Amino acid sequence: MSPILVRPVREQLEHDRVIRLLQAKYKRKFEVAINPGNEQTAPVGQGPSPWYPDLVLLSSERSRKLLGVVEVETSESINHLEAMSQWRAFAGLRVAFHLYVPVSGVDSARRLCTDLQIPTTEIWAYHAIGEQIRFTPVQRAPQAGDGKGRSVAETMTLRPKEAAVSTRPPAAPKAAAPPRPPVARPKSARVVTKPAARAAAPAKSRTSAAATKSAAPRRGGAKAPARKPASSAKAAKRK
Repeated sequence: MSPILVRPVREQLEHDRVIRLLQAKYKRKFEVAINPGNEQTAPVGQGPSPWYPDLVLLSSERSRKLLGVVEVETSESINHLEAMSQWRAFAGLRVAFHLYVPVSGVDSARRLCTDLQIPTTEIWAYHAIGEQIRFTPVQRAPQAGDGKGRSVAETMTLRPKEAAVSTRPPAAPKAAAPPRPPVARPKSARVVTKPAARAAAPAKSRTSAAATKSAAPRRGGAKAPARKPASSAKAAKRK
């Protein structure tokens, strides 16, 4: 039984409400048993004095193996005595240990875990907004690939550009592509007329036109006398 035997009524109602909300949250992956208020239905640990965490996470298989425990604290239950008795016992079960504390008790819970060397898998903060209760991740145990083991809050506050730089190795510089050889283009089969040939063609045409013009008879001019044949001329001389 917890060293905190009596909580204020308001805190106890909020405590049990958080337990039932977390039951619905973890029910997606585990078989969940709860111990709200003074109920003691799901014990853990061996020996004549078992512990009764707020939530017990069991395997969905027939063996119902213990996989984790969840403890929900309020402002009154975050103290040295609670950490020494319950938190240390839950951390010694060698299963996942999730600790939920109000926002106002985050620093105290982290300091107690550090001073007493109590390992936790995750620490979450919760706060009420009207009728709703919201959960915020605060810290998680470093795992493979975490690098320096940042807390969840620190990882979430990184900008996308900074996160990409801190998690990805620098890209190797790209080699310059070799220049492409010039492509020989075929010459077009276009006939080029020489200037001399162009000048000779009009001159030739002008000469033939003049010759044709001189050979043609002029209109209205005297006709040339017709030549008599040689035989008729000889006959006239003999007479």
